[in-house]
Amino acid sequence: MGNCTSQSCSPMNFSKKTRKKSLPIETMFKLPSPLPTWPPGEGFASGTIDLGGLEVCQVSNFTKIWAAHEGGPGNLGATLFEPSQLPEGFFMLGCYAQPNSLPLFGRVLAGKDVTSGLSNGALKPPTDYTLVWSSESLKIKQDSNGYFWLPTPPNGYRAVGQVVTSSPEKPPLEKIRCVRSDFTDVCESESWIWGQGKEINSNGFNIHSLRPTVRGVQALGLPAGTFVAQNGEGAPPLTCLRNSKANFSAMPNLSQIQALFQAYSPWIYFHPDEQYLPSSVSWFFEHGASLYKRGEESKPTPIEPTGSNLPQGGSNDGAYWIDLPMDKAAKEEVKKGNLQGAGVYLHVKPTFGATYTDIATWVFYPFNGPARAKVEFINVSLGKIGEHVGDWEHVTLRISNFNGELNAVYFSEHSGGMWVSSPELEFQGGNKPVTYSSLHGHAFYPKAGLVLQGSDGIGIRNDMGKGKMVLDAGGRFLVVAAEYLGPSSVVEPPWLNYAREWGPKIEYSLEDELKKVEKILPGKLKSKFEKTVGSLPEEVLEEEGPTGPKMKDNWSGDER
Repeated sequence: MGNCTSQSCSPMNFSKKTRKKSLPIETMFKLPSPLPTWPPGEGFASGTIDLGGLEVCQVSNFTKIWAAHEGGPGNLGATLFEPSQLPEGFFMLGCYAQPNSLPLFGRVLAGKDVTSGLSNGALKPPTDYTLVWSSESLKIKQDSNGYFWLPTPPNGYRAVGQVVTSSPEKPPLEKIRCVRSDFTDVCESESWIWGQGKEINSNGFNIHSLRPTVRGVQALGLPAGTFVAQNGEGAPPLTCLRNSKANFSAMPNLSQIQALFQAYSPWIYFHPDEQYLPSSVSWFFEHGASLYKRGEESKPTPIEPTGSNLPQGGSNDGAYWIDLPMDKAAKEEVKKGNLQGAGVYLHVKPTFGATYTDIATWVFYPFNGPARAKVEFINVSLGKIGEHVGDWEHVTLRISNFNGELNAVYFSEHSGGMWVSSPELEFQGGNKPVTYSSLHGHAFYPKAGLVLQGSDGIGIRNDMGKGKMVLDAGGRFLVVAAEYLGPSSVVEPPWLNYAREWGPKIEYSLEDELKKVEKILPGKLKSKFEKTVGSLPEEVLEEEGPTGPKMKDNWSGDER
């Protein structure tokens, strides 16, 4: 290919003798619509990124080396690839591995030495290889025998990837490059790619993807897109890369941020029975939300539309909180939200050493409704459990700074969440991912249906549905923070720096509420229900309003 980020790549030639049914990986995934031409800028979507003497690019053309047709996720096996058609001057840093259960969506980095040092450059070939594992003795469905090799780096260098061959002979030393230590960072295993069984065996041979151990806005480590193959547990014998340049030249500017969000802004669907919809923050303030101060509870203060009279900074010390209007009718009206005028609030931040951009997309709800439980065959309301004033939820778009392609979406779900890669997403209207807000609790999920938070058929219901109520996030959005652009580029609204809670503590007895539920349960289910509720995260049973987006640990760190 002419450059590292070409989107045109023909699917691999897979042998179908071993397996008649076609596998998902035999199809190369592409976003539904072609990538647009992004507005001009410094280094965003230029195809390569300089890490301070090591130039890297993404390669999406591959040659298949080995495949297993059983084991791993879904018992569908995995396929191992070698990057091919590297641009002139670039070298392979490692092979690529992917489960067969997904369409091919491979991106692996290749490196080019752009340092001035002749003897101490950014890249060097290994001095030898160690055979980590081979499939020779396995009686599994495989295309051929596979051999996994760990490069032995020269002194002062580290390996960031491994080599896979279909021959027992050691690969040529020129096959791969090791990276100078100052361009590397500590890494850890992430997702399971393959093992011999249907489930991971920590004592056996496994293949995992890799990610930097330290992640967040200030962290400089970045994954090379390679994998680690090893026997048993233990720290990976590999490293990730590191942006030793530590600058933001590949990050998008404001006009590029606007274009990115217009291209990838999510559709947010609400359950047909949802009573508590989002609103804008200004609507919430303008319709009677008030600021309360400890010791002066009888004198609440109306809040300005921008939150300009909210206390700024500090910590969540309980000295202040926000509550709904005192008037009963107004209170019930505000609880419902205002979908027509609602929008989203964007926090744009660097991740993986500024080689990716995260766009955290925040949604505000005036009220979080009561939780509902499923106790085997019985569905019950949990009364006041789960209710609280003020609810902040988010999805995060992870975008490659090499070409502006959407790589994955993070769905926040109560106290945690999950990353979903682009091939697993539902799209609507081009490259816009579809998200679903759960009934009353507003956790985000990638699919409609029921997700039960619990075990053995007992737990909190998360119901998602595709009704008529939907929010097009691209229709009304506001960039509230992008610190890497400098303090004058984005003016943060005052409400963003309010550090206290967006709702009061709702006074009720959790024990009493649970007893109400247990009264309608058959005897054998009562103890099971109690045990399940006791294992749930506090956020699900929350009685207090949350703090705002800037007070969350993912504001400067990675998603949970």
